[in-house]
Amino acid sequence: MTTQTDIPPAETGGRRRSWLREHSELGVCVLLLALGVLVLTDALTMDVDIAQRGPVGPKTVPVVVGAGLLVIAALLAVDVLRGGRGQAEGGEDIDLSEPADWRTVLLLAGVFLGAAVLIEPLGFPVAGALLFWGAAYALGSRRIHRDPLIAAGLSLVTYTVFNNLLGVPLPGGPLMGVL
Repeated sequence: MTTQTDIPPAETGGRRRSWLREHSELGVCVLLLALGVLVLTDALTMDVDIAQRGPVGPKTVPVVVGAGLLVIAALLAVDVLRGGRGQAEGGEDIDLSEPADWRTVLLLAGVFLGAAVLIEPLGFPVAGALLFWGAAYALGSRRIHRDPLIAAGLSLVTYTVFNNLLGVPLPGGPLMGVL
């Protein structure tokens, strides 16, 4: 019979790594726990007007969400430690042996950063059109006559819905007077 002291340190480290791989879902538990603590801390330190009437105030929903995150983190941790594992989706068509497509990831990141930088000077309609067109290009569409028109239309519809119908003001940029 071997004890922990009889096992070489390399095997002990390998067992720890193996245990962590088998229980990798605990990382999600830690993330949910941290998020729950953050939401509860923020909600409980929120300044609220003392003249508020009624039991439901601005703290109610964040406290419920934060408590829910903590409960879900605990229940998930118990399930994982009891041997529960997440099921892989049957519809996924991903070959995990293939390397990541970093070109696409970097193109998408560049498009998002570019849109974030250009939204103030150019406005949402132009920056959104560049975002939609750039994302379509990064994801493989090469129809240069159709894609910019679709991107411009989608951006204008998004701008109109948010700005005019939902009342969420978006920067219009140079097109502010036209739209």
